[in-house]
Amino acid sequence: MSSNQKVPTLRVNLDVHPVTKAMRDGRVTSDLVSLEYCGPTPAHNGFKAMLRENRFDAGELAIVTFLQAKAYGKPYVLLPAPILGRLQHHCAVYNSSFGELAPKDIEGKQVGVRSYAQTTGLWVRGVLQHEYGVELDKVHWVTLEDGHVAEYVDPAGCERLPHGTSIAQRMLDGDLAAALLGAPDMPKDQNVRTLIPDAHAAAEAWFAREGVVPINHMFVVHEDLSRRHPEIVRDIYRMIVESRELAEGLPSIFPPIGLEANRKNLQLAIDWSVEQKIIPHRLSVDELFDDVTGALG
Repeated sequence: MSSNQKVPTLRVNLDVHPVTKAMRDGRVTSDLVSLEYCGPTPAHNGFKAMLRENRFDAGELAIVTFLQAKAYGKPYVLLPAPILGRLQHHCAVYNSSFGELAPKDIEGKQVGVRSYAQTTGLWVRGVLQHEYGVELDKVHWVTLEDGHVAEYVDPAGCERLPHGTSIAQRMLDGDLAAALLGAPDMPKDQNVRTLIPDAHAAAEAWFAREGVVPINHMFVVHEDLSRRHPEIVRDIYRMIVESRELAEGLPSIFPPIGLEANRKNLQLAIDWSVEQKIIPHRLSVDELFDDVTGALG
């Protein structure tokens, strides 16, 4: 871009996280592009607007939402840059005041999750199925929201709760046997127990064995931006890398940077999304990227 050209401004949906804080507070900037951080907090409230209304040029997107977007032909490509990720075993919880519950015990019972296509739900269900033998089709899944991609329909057997219902409160009241909850929704109640015994130790053992860090959000850009201005996409990636290097408070186990470093993480997300009927057909890891973003890092 020549010096007499105006620096373009991109509409970006990116919340303040440890990885992105230095971008959001201005410590990491670009000479090639101006980023207008105009998305909502939390960022997942902007995912529908990104995919249904084309409201943002770039930003963070839940990996399951991105897989659905790619499967249904939405014009976004992935950067090999995780924004959020964590071990997820502790996110399945129940109220022990109604009795002890083991993972297999949720078969035949109602279990709540904000959206069936929520990324946390994907990872926890996959662990319950593959590590603890839970037959997911025997669980009655109840949800609050539809998916972010308009074409997606929940699998048969899912039930939608009335608007305004609290999954966490329904679990505390005993109306739901268990719930799959992210940190913001996790109730602070002494009777809440993890469905997976000693969940943090179990998660670390799983990671040591499988070598997978569940990804929650990654960075995406509109395919037109990547096609017309690959130099801007490369510079955004540079910004993310530099911001990540300045991050404080990252978990010791966090998704790495780069395509090959995340190949196994992404492959498992694809495999489990197919198994759980969240995407209509199998994708390859490589088709999530284009020639520009696949070469980053």
